Amino acid sequence: MSEQDPLKELRIDRADRDGGGHRGLWLVLAILAAGALGGAAYSVFSESPVPVDVVIAQAPSAGPEAVLDATGYVIARRQATVSSKISGKLAEVLIEEGVQVEADQLLARLDDTDAKAQLDLARARLAAAQARLGEIQVQLEQNRRGLKRQTELRARKLASEEALETASTQVETLSAQLEAQRSQVRVSEAEVAVAQVAYDNTVVRAPFAGVIVAKAAQPGEIVSPMSAGGGFTRTGIGTIVDMDSLEIEVDVNEAFINRVRPDQPVQAVLDAYPDWTIPASVIAIIPTADRSKATVRVRIRIDAKDPRLIPEMGVRVSFLRDETEVSDGATEGVLIPASAIRGHDDGSVVFVLDGDHVRERKVTPGEEIGDRRRVEQGLIEGERVVRDPPLALADGMRVSTRGEVETP
Repeated sequence: MSEQDPLKELRIDRADRDGGGHRGLWLVLAILAAGALGGAAYSVFSESPVPVDVVIAQAPSAGPEAVLDATGYVIARRQATVSSKISGKLAEVLIEEGVQVEADQLLARLDDTDAKAQLDLARARLAAAQARLGEIQVQLEQNRRGLKRQTELRARKLASEEALETASTQVETLSAQLEAQRSQVRVSEAEVAVAQVAYDNTVVRAPFAGVIVAKAAQPGEIVSPMSAGGGFTRTGIGTIVDMDSLEIEVDVNEAFINRVRPDQPVQAVLDAYPDWTIPASVIAIIPTADRSKATVRVRIRIDAKDPRLIPEMGVRVSFLRDETEVSDGATEGVLIPASAIRGHDDGSVVFVLDGDHVRERKVTPGEEIGDRRRVEQGLIEGERVVRDPPLALADGMRVSTRGEVETP
C-alpha cells in the first residue's frame, strides 16, 4: 500500500479539473466584455462633433413670394449722342453735364460764316430772278395791248398784215420768256431753301427732352458726323438721356426663364440703396438666348420714377408670384433652403437638430421658390434644420452649430 500512495498522488481529479476550467473561461469573457463596453463608451464620449450651419424652418408669408432672383442694370431706352449734321468748327457750346434740356433747345453753334454767305448769295439770285420776272410781265402786258390795237387797225384796213404778225410774235415770245423766268425763280427759291438748310445745320438742337450726361467737345474744335480716321475731329458734342425712359434689364438663366412672364410683378433693389424697394413689372422677354452665358434678357418696367435712379446702376430684382396664382392650401408647410434637402433612393430627408445631435427625418418636398423649397410634410415651423449637410453626416451624429439664421 505504501508503494501505491505516490502513484495516487499523481492522479488528476476530474471534478477539480472541470470546475477550475469553467471559472477561467468566465473570467476571460468578463474581461473581453468590459473592454468592449469601455471602447464603445470611449468612442461615444470622444466623438468629435461635426460643424454645421443651421436654419430655422419658417411658414410661407401671406403676400407675394419671390420665385426667382436675378441681377442686372438700370438702362435708358432713349439715349443719344448729339452731333452736327455737317462738319465744321464749334463756335459755341451751351451744355454742361447734369443740365436738364428741353426738346429743340439750342445746344451748340458752328462757325456759320460760309453758310451765311451762301445763303445771302442765293437770296440775291432769287431777288434778281424775281426782278427779271416782273420786267418780262410788264413787257408782255405792253405787247398784248399793242397786239390788240394792231388787230383793231387791221380790221379797219388801217394796218398791214405784217404789223399784226409782228405784234403777235412779240406777245408769244414774251409769254415764253415769262414761263422760263418763272422756272428760274423756282430754281432760285430752291437754292435759297438749300442754303437755308445748310445755315440751319450750323445750329445743334436737342432731339428730345432729357439730361446731359456727357460733354464731348469744346469751342474751337472741329466736329463731324463721320469719323475723321484717327485725327482730332470730334464725332459728338454731348450725350443726352431721357430719364423717363429708364428701365431695368437683367439676364435670367435659361433654365429658370419659365418662371418669368410679361406683366409679372417684380421688386427691385439698387446696390446703392439697399433699403429702398422699387415696385416694377416685366415688360417683355427678349426672344433670343445668349449661348455663351446660357441666359435670356428680360426688360423690366420701373413703376415708380425717382431722381435716385440713374443709368448703369447695379440692381437686384426678385420676380414675384401673383396672389392670384396662389392656390388653396398653398401656404401650408414650411420653407427651408433647397440645399437642406438630401435625396435618397426611398425619398427626401433632412437633418433636424435634437440637442447636440441630428436626427434624419423623411420629408415631402413641394415647389421651389427661388433658392428655397417648400416642405409640405415632415417639418413644423421653428424646427432647426442643417443647411448643406455634409456627405458624411448620418443619423445620431453629434454636431456643433457654426451659425443659426432664419430662412432667407
